[in-house]
Amino acid sequence: MTPDTKRERLAISRPTEGAAGKTGTWRVFRPVVDKEKCNACGLCSTYCPDAAIDAELDVDLVFCKGGGICANECPKKAISMVREEK
Repeated sequence: MTPDTKRERLAISRPTEGAAGKTGTWRVFRPVVDKEKCNACGLCSTYCPDAAIDAELDVDLVFCKGGGICANECPKKAISMVREEK
């Protein structure tokens, strides 16, 4: 898959603000994508329960809960979980 090729998404969900507010305010770890290692397979985006990873593999830190599912599912280990600084 080339960088200019768009992946077709069958189901699309969008993050929304929940009753407790935006989740980015209480996250402990945040995902950091190493785009040099990434092969743009889209598994991180597919498995993200918060739909916080877009088609360009940018993480929306306003809605990311920092659960690490994206890092766990990445076959290239291109996502690392970094502790948030307060």
